[in-house]
Amino acid sequence: MFDFEEILERFKEFLFANLPGVIGAILVLIIGFKVSKWIVKIIDKSMNKYNKDVTLNSFIKAVAGFTLKFIVIITAALVLGIPIDTFLVVLGAAGLAIAFALKDNLSNLAGGVIILIFRPFNIGDFIEATGNMGTVKEIQLLYTKINTPDNKAIVIPNGALVSGNVTNFSAEETRRVDLKFGVGYEADIKKVKEILNSIANNHPLVFEDPEPFIKLFEHGDSAIIFTVRVWCQTADYWTIYYDLQEEVKLKFDENNINIPFPQMDVHLFNKNGGQK
Repeated sequence: MFDFEEILERFKEFLFANLPGVIGAILVLIIGFKVSKWIVKIIDKSMNKYNKDVTLNSFIKAVAGFTLKFIVIITAALVLGIPIDTFLVVLGAAGLAIAFALKDNLSNLAGGVIILIFRPFNIGDFIEATGNMGTVKEIQLLYTKINTPDNKAIVIPNGALVSGNVTNFSAEETRRVDLKFGVGYEADIKKVKEILNSIANNHPLVFEDPEPFIKLFEHGDSAIIFTVRVWCQTADYWTIYYDLQEEVKLKFDENNINIPFPQMDVHLFNKNGGQK
C-alpha cells in the first residue's frame, strides 16, 4: 500500500530543494497560458480577415490552442528541471493510459478531422443529427455545438456525427416545399385545383421554373387529398410553407370548400333494441 505521509514528505523535500524551479514553472504556466490565449485571438482575427472559411478557421483555432498549451507545459517541465527525454517517456505512458480511458474522445477527435476534410456541413448550416435539429455554431476538436430554433445550445460528439445520418438543410441553394390539402368529396375538384394553382403561382417567393405542381393525390377515407409542390430558395422555405397553409384556408373558406376532419358517429340503442 502507498504511504501517503512518506509521499507527501518527499514532495515537500522536492519543493524546497527545487524552489526556484517550481516558482519558474508556475510563472511559465501562468504567463504561457495567457500568451497562448492572446496568440489564438490574433490567429482567429487574421484568419477571419483573410480566410472566409469559418469552419476551417474554427478548427485551426482549436488545434492552435491545444498545441500552444502543450508547448507551455513542456517548457514548464524543462524549467522545473525534468529532462525532456524523461518527460516524454512519462508523457507517453500517461498518454497511453489516457488513450484507453478516453477512447471515445479519440473517436470524437477523428470525427472532427473527418468533418473538416469531407465537410458534411459548415458553420451556419441548419442540420438534423442524432435526433436534434439546429444551426451549427461551433466545430471543435471533440464536439460540434448547434443552436436549436428555440435557442437551446446542444453539444454533439463528433464521433456520433460521422457515424450517424446527418441531414443538411442548407447544403443546396433551393428546396421543394411539399404540402397536402384535403377537401370534402362534394367539392368541385376543378375549382379546388384552380384555387391552389392561383395561390402557388401568385406567391412572390415561389419559382416559376420549375413551375408549381398541383395534382389530386388520393381518395382518402374521408377526404380527397391534393398535393402541392413548389420550389424556392432554401432561406424562403418556412416563409412559403406557412404562407401557403394560411392562404389555402382563407381561400377555401371564401369559396365554401369544406376541409374534412375525423368524426365518429355514435348510435345508442335502448334495452328493447330500438335506436335513439
